[in-house]
Amino acid sequence: MNSSPKNQQGLTLISIVLILGLIGFFVVLTLKVVPIYLDHGKVKSALAALQAMPDIQTKSEFEIRDSLSKRFNINYVYDVTKDDIKVVKQGNYVKVDIEYETVVKLVDNLSLLAEFHDSFEAGQE
Repeated sequence: MNSSPKNQQGLTLISIVLILGLIGFFVVLTLKVVPIYLDHGKVKSALAALQAMPDIQTKSEFEIRDSLSKRFNINYVYDVTKDDIKVVKQGNYVKVDIEYETVVKLVDNLSLLAEFHDSFEAGQE
C-alpha cells in the first residue's frame, strides 16, 4: 500500500489532542471570566441607579452606603466590600468612588486578577 502524500488527509492523534486542549482552555477561561464582568455590570447599574436618585445630594454618607449595600445584596454582588466604597460629601456635593479587585483561580496555581474602578459626582463643590 504505497500512498503518496497528496492522497493522505486528516489530523494525527497528537494534533487532535492539542486542538481539544486549546479549546478546553479557552472554555474554562471564558467560564471563569464572564461572571466577573457580569458582576461588574451589576455594580455599575447600582451606581447608576444611585446617581439617578433625585435626592442623592441631601442623603448622608451612611444612607448612601446603606443604599449601595442593599442594591449589592439584592443583586448578589459579594466582591465589593465596605472598605472598597469611598463617599465624599461636602454640602451639596457628593462623590461616590468604588475601587475593587477580584481574583479567580483558573487552574492549580494560575489565577486571574481583575481590577475595577467606578465613580460618580453629583452637585456643586
